[in-house]
Amino acid sequence: MTTSDDQTTTGDDSRGDSSETDEERPDGVAIGSNFKEERLGDMKDWTIIKRLWRFMRPYRVTFLFCLLLLPVISGLELLQPHLLQIAIDNYITPGELEGIGLVIGAFGGAIVMRAGIQFLQHYLMQRAGQNALVDLRQELFEHVQDRPLGFFHDTPVGRLMARMTTDVKSLQNALSSGIITMAGDLIMLTGIVVILLYKSWRLALVSFTVLPFLIAITAFFRHYLREAFREVRTKVARLYAHLQESITGMEIIQLFVREHVSADEYRDINEEYRDANLRSIRYDAMLYAIVEAIGSITIGAIIWYGSGQVLDGLITLGVLVAFIEYMKKFFVPIRDLAEKYNQLQSAIASGERIFQLLDNEQKVPEVDSPAPLPERPFRIEFNNVWFAYNDDEWVLRDVDFEMAPGERVALVGHTGAGKSTIINLLMRFYDVDRGEILVNGTDIREFDLQAYRSTFAVVLQDVFLFEGTIRENITLRDDTIDEETLHRAAEAVHVDELVERYEGGWEHGVEERGANLSSGEKQLVSFARALVHQPEVLVLDEATASVDADTEALLQDAVETLLSQQTSLVIAHRLSTIESSDRILVLDDGEIIERGTHGELIELGGHYETLHELQYATSSETSEPKVAE
Repeated sequence: MTTSDDQTTTGDDSRGDSSETDEERPDGVAIGSNFKEERLGDMKDWTIIKRLWRFMRPYRVTFLFCLLLLPVISGLELLQPHLLQIAIDNYITPGELEGIGLVIGAFGGAIVMRAGIQFLQHYLMQRAGQNALVDLRQELFEHVQDRPLGFFHDTPVGRLMARMTTDVKSLQNALSSGIITMAGDLIMLTGIVVILLYKSWRLALVSFTVLPFLIAITAFFRHYLREAFREVRTKVARLYAHLQESITGMEIIQLFVREHVSADEYRDINEEYRDANLRSIRYDAMLYAIVEAIGSITIGAIIWYGSGQVLDGLITLGVLVAFIEYMKKFFVPIRDLAEKYNQLQSAIASGERIFQLLDNEQKVPEVDSPAPLPERPFRIEFNNVWFAYNDDEWVLRDVDFEMAPGERVALVGHTGAGKSTIINLLMRFYDVDRGEILVNGTDIREFDLQAYRSTFAVVLQDVFLFEGTIRENITLRDDTIDEETLHRAAEAVHVDELVERYEGGWEHGVEERGANLSSGEKQLVSFARALVHQPEVLVLDEATASVDADTEALLQDAVETLLSQQTSLVIAHRLSTIESSDRILVLDDGEIIERGTHGELIELGGHYETLHELQYATSSETSEPKVAE
């Protein structure tokens, strides 16, 4: 629903100042001055993980099965160094190679079995994780669709795109394999600790002296990684917002030769995004390098201390070699845990933002037991309606009028007078602050919202068409609309002539936002869309303002023919289009200052008569005289 004449700046104004310092370029254009950084709460990691589990719960059988496979995979992995010890102590050191083939076979079998089971586990977890992501994306989309119009005024499109794409993708590793892999690494570490203590507790204690350092280092990096990933998510949202705005407004950018300005803005935001990524990469690389260095130092300490124990006969050479192999395997899951921990921190930062969106309860309020829709026809009443988009900045003041069944009411007034706001309130995109709107005597807040809106059809000046076919853009993929109804509506507004001109007819492809149709053709399609759904009330918001004279004549003819017995509300700046209305309401600064028919208002000699004279005077001055042939 457009609010072009009443609230053109509401979305930006309500966002407030950016939490980042605006950077001024030499040409005076502020970077990011209208993009408010999100203020995140302090949602705990475990809280986010528990909430993510809700999306994994339908696939918990697969999840639990994969968990049960972890000890098997870890056992086969831990068996390999032990088999190596047996080969060295029992066959290689004594020089007795008979029977070593069985050990080698067992070693190879453990590798093959582990690979096969790990493949099965990885496939099942990836499949379950992808299904969970499908559910999450679907819930996000449905949640966003259920938000009121004010939510979209206050929230940049780029931010929503980032939440529903990059943030969800960031959760992929965490849901698909990250948590399982971390659990497997913990099982592996536990197994290695038990085995090392069993084989040589002295050598094990030497090896474990590094653990306090590893724990301290991980705790130190945790905070910085979390903040770094938060910043990355914020910067990518800004990047998406700028991309969306620039692509949508490309015509204006090129017409005013502002490509270099837009490119400079994008470069600054892009570099900020790069810098944020580099900070997270730096912390990640530092953590990985430190763990790797500690691992190498630990191996050196084992060789130094263990060699003395071998020479003293306290342990065998096979035990020392097995110890070294186990310690190598010990630091592999530690490195993996560090990497998975980074991924988990990234996922938690994304999950925090996703749940912030899902926790947004901003919604048009509905009653628990909605009243049934009244029988048609409708009588609509605005009773002492007051409304403000922002506190005490009244857009409508004590608006009071009726629309009888079959009556055509027109709204006239300058830009910002409150005309589109009346439509917003009638459609319940917002609720009134004072007063009430009644349909056949019942407050519209008592009705089921979707059922109520389904009785209206709105035609806007700025027509939005979806990528698809002409048929799909008229029916909006409603399978209940039969061919007869479709063709009757199309014929009434002359869309049938449009269909005949295009190859493919009804299945002619419509490009994004109707780019391959003219303004008049798009408007014709929007009229057919409104009529095919057989509304009780038709709302026209400057619906013929952007069409040529011939197309406007066709639309006016259709409106006059089809809506003679239908309730309709019309907004028009061109007064010639509403002269036949049953009643005209003149608004100024949110108040109805005049009302009556065209003739009555002209006779009154007030505001409407002044507007009428100005329009016709301007039209006469700008019209070209006809040249006689």
